[in-house]
Amino acid sequence: MIRLPRRKFWSVLVLAALIAAPALAAAQSASATQGPILFAGSSTIELWNLDESFPGLKTINKGVGGSQFSDSLRWEDRDVIAYKPRIVVVYSGDNDIAAGATPQEVAARFEQFAAKLHTALPRTKLVVISVKPSILRWALVDKMRQANTLIKAYAGKQDYIDYVDIDPLMLGSDGKPRRELYVSDGLHLTPEGYKIWNAAVLPHLK
Repeated sequence: MIRLPRRKFWSVLVLAALIAAPALAAAQSASATQGPILFAGSSTIELWNLDESFPGLKTINKGVGGSQFSDSLRWEDRDVIAYKPRIVVVYSGDNDIAAGATPQEVAARFEQFAAKLHTALPRTKLVVISVKPSILRWALVDKMRQANTLIKAYAGKQDYIDYVDIDPLMLGSDGKPRRELYVSDGLHLTPEGYKIWNAAVLPHLK
């Protein structure tokens, strides 16, 4: 075994680190630009045919029917961060409000989700879709819009978050949800409904 003098030994280590640093930075940069686009949230995400909606993009669907923002937060390490996505698209909130959560609680849950993601993956972009109006839950629309106002305000202060306001796109001339955009339960989306979401979200997947 060849033993180097202590000073030369440390010089070699420093040199090796300097040589490796650009390669490591390049690998991290490549990971940030080549990672998948991950969709998380409730059943509107789960039922979204991402391959058909966004051909040519590498997408992962981690939507869970019936889930709330609190569930997305609880499963975030396993279902979101572990995949190291370059973009996360999240939709949730209407189940929270239907279960009795206040607009402030919904916004706080989203903020926790966003902050946790950014701490773990600071180069990852987050796209949040506003809580949608629906026929089934029209009586709760004011609370949903209050939550949206709070979420939008928070998103506007963070350079890594894009806010997609889906609310006005789902309404007819009478100011109420368009029947053709919802299946028979008055909550989930028809293919026509998803076409609107596709067009609204696609510009943010860059």
